[in-house]
Amino acid sequence: MSDKRKGASKVGQLTPVKRQRGPAPTSVAVVNTSVAHGPLIQTVQRSSNLQAPIIQLSGHTGEVYACRFDNTGEIIASGAQDRTILLWNTYGANENFGVIKGHKGAVVDLAFSRDSRNLYSASTDATLGVWDVDSGVRIRKHVGHEDIVNSIDRVRRGPELLLSGSDDGSIALWDPRTKQTVEYMETDFPILAVAFGEGGNHVFSAGIDEDIKVWDLRQRGVVYSLPGHDDAVTSLSVSEDMQYLVSHSMDNTVRNWDIRPFAPESRLIKVYGGAPASDVEKNLLRASFSPDGSKVIAGSADRTVVIWDTLTAKILYKLPGHTGSVNDARFSPLESNVILTGSTDRTLMLGELGKG
Repeated sequence: MSDKRKGASKVGQLTPVKRQRGPAPTSVAVVNTSVAHGPLIQTVQRSSNLQAPIIQLSGHTGEVYACRFDNTGEIIASGAQDRTILLWNTYGANENFGVIKGHKGAVVDLAFSRDSRNLYSASTDATLGVWDVDSGVRIRKHVGHEDIVNSIDRVRRGPELLLSGSDDGSIALWDPRTKQTVEYMETDFPILAVAFGEGGNHVFSAGIDEDIKVWDLRQRGVVYSLPGHDDAVTSLSVSEDMQYLVSHSMDNTVRNWDIRPFAPESRLIKVYGGAPASDVEKNLLRASFSPDGSKVIAGSADRTVVIWDTLTAKILYKLPGHTGSVNDARFSPLESNVILTGSTDRTLMLGELGKG
């Protein structure tokens, strides 16, 4: 949104190492402390191949707005207010092995290409970037929006296409191999979130007008809407099976929608509470599904990350650790109990969920 600040950054570049595979190790953890008896130390069975149960990734000099695993789960990308994209190893020593610079404004959203060789970015400088992950070189700069680009998504199937939404009220469809837009649709309000539907023929958009719009690209128009939120919608994410859509809103709710072609007239499935937005920061808090669709994860302005059971809407975890608003939260595509979060406190947290 328009209140995001733009800054500068100087970050060193480190050398990557290969992931160390093997059985989940054990870890010694302090589980309780007592003045009389001192800390109680016990061995905890680890549940992932991460180097430690909780890892803080520091390197950005501004608020972290977006974080993503690549499609292998081996690499992490983060975008921030400092105009940079940092690349990290998920496993081993979690090195920050790459620094990508080129945007003239904050990096607010990210998406990896299907083969994970390229990285797509959206920025407050009104452009989209296409970057080579190995070299960090910008392959293409997409220009067309007239204001902040808040959201980007990559089609799941068919030819590689990008979708973007901007404060200028437009939704754009891009071919990352060419500079020009494939399609361009105007709306009356700033667009804060976009997502591709099944096959790329349907796209979802949302913003400050509260209702989620469903577009048919073949008709170049809205085919139906998803009313229900009472404030701006800040994120949209489609499940891996392409049947459900999760939305995060400034009305302090996360909602799950049925987007199947022949769904009931009322498409709202569940409302999840416990991840409040902020009346002050107005950051674009994001939510997403776990790879198997059994859980929903969301960032929260109360400095926690919240995970719900998709079907029951029960809060399974409400995890502290950050000292600022949690703007983005994702599950790993490789290990379903590994999560990644990015925060206003300028850090990322990479961690594993406990067993049970």
